[in-house]
Amino acid sequence: MTQTTSYHDPVLLKESVDGLDIKPNGVYVDVTYGGGGHSREILKRLGPDGKLYGFDQDPDAQANIIDDDRFNLIPENFRYIKRFLRLYGHKKVDGILADLGVSSHQFNEASRGFSTRFDARLDMRMNQKATLDAVGIVNDYEESELRRILKEYGELRNAPRIAREIVAARREKTIETVQDLKDICAPLVPARIENKQMAQVFQAIRIEVNQEMDVLHEFLEQCKELLEPGGRLSVISYHSLEDRPVKRYIRNGLFEGEPEKDVFGRVSVPFKKVGGLIVPSKQELKQNSRARSAKLRIAERIDQE
Repeated sequence: MTQTTSYHDPVLLKESVDGLDIKPNGVYVDVTYGGGGHSREILKRLGPDGKLYGFDQDPDAQANIIDDDRFNLIPENFRYIKRFLRLYGHKKVDGILADLGVSSHQFNEASRGFSTRFDARLDMRMNQKATLDAVGIVNDYEESELRRILKEYGELRNAPRIAREIVAARREKTIETVQDLKDICAPLVPARIENKQMAQVFQAIRIEVNQEMDVLHEFLEQCKELLEPGGRLSVISYHSLEDRPVKRYIRNGLFEGEPEKDVFGRVSVPFKKVGGLIVPSKQELKQNSRARSAKLRIAERIDQE
């Protein structure tokens, strides 16, 4: 079996699992299984009658499957969490954990095209069966769409210029590799911030390839329906695009605007936050550099009956 640490070091492991307040006979879901680090910790705290379901659409995660009768790994995108849990006979669960973003394994596997450190085909698909990859986006998207995703998902101020240069470059030849894209973007910024900008460009394209923001919104809305009253949601995010909707949804059950008040001026919200924002300790940051931008938010489902 592949070791968890070589595949992906679980971030905020104790804190995120503590946040689930695990009942020994409860039903729990780890929607970002990866190397199985968080799942192993959950299983340690479950009794013989407890159940744990993992979700991971990346076939590579199958190499880390846990041999435990209490565990099932579902090889699907967690946007389908409700559908697949129902197939296993569960309309409600006691806790859900999500460690968002890309695993260390995906970043370190050169052929996947997630990282600016290696030259490879521009792929970036978390689900290898998906038809759209990064090559399709940079070569086929209209300039206006490229501009939108670079601005919205990469938070790049020079998004219009980058989009324009991508479109100009692809007229000459197909943009196929990580190096092709780096060569287009490099002249557009000072060398001192080139790495930061490339990370933002890659983040924007990766989010579009995997529909990460749509998936997150769909997932959070289903958590409201799936969690038992008193059930816990534990979410680790790595950038503001992920953290903002998580924070807002926990606060008022909406991604935009404010909840409506009843005739008495009261609002009905699905969650209450548990504790404050949790970030990694100095010790964890020393051991795992990927944890540096991690933010953990925990919420409890409110009984609205």
